[in-house]
Amino acid sequence: MRPVAYAILFSLLAACTGSSKLLAVGAVAPDFSATTKAGEPIMLSSLHEPVVVYFYPKDETPGCTKEACAFRDAWAKFEAKHVGLIGVSRDTQQSHREFVKSHNLPFPLAADEDGKIAASYGVSSTMGFTERVSFLVNAEGKIVKVWPKVDPAIHADEVLGATDALPH
Repeated sequence: MRPVAYAILFSLLAACTGSSKLLAVGAVAPDFSATTKAGEPIMLSSLHEPVVVYFYPKDETPGCTKEACAFRDAWAKFEAKHVGLIGVSRDTQQSHREFVKSHNLPFPLAADEDGKIAASYGVSSTMGFTERVSFLVNAEGKIVKVWPKVDPAIHADEVLGATDALPH
């Protein structure tokens, strides 16, 4: 199936499933491991700084590429604010390596092949596609903001704006 067809299919499925059980503001963010651009594993809990955990449906699809590249383009601003970023999808580690290389993504991606990370955050997965949802986690590991509906074109700027409310 072509990437555009995947994106359309996921959009239709996501519209039907909704996000009724997402972790709420104030909840402790479940810990998980991701892989850095250098191939090193990193745990969410080891970052000790605010982190954006963003779930997305599929590597190399139009909306997911737009969102990842927008975060990449804003990366220096996130770093200046000492805010980390981790992308999570059901794709394999190999797919993530190719996605990172293809788009020069500077932040880690987590391969959630079995959907356990998404489930721990209350994020729906349908037919192997994770719903597009983001969480802002503070340095103490608590969720301070949730975006249940994400527009990939403007989301990086929305998240960056929300980081202004974090303690410095």
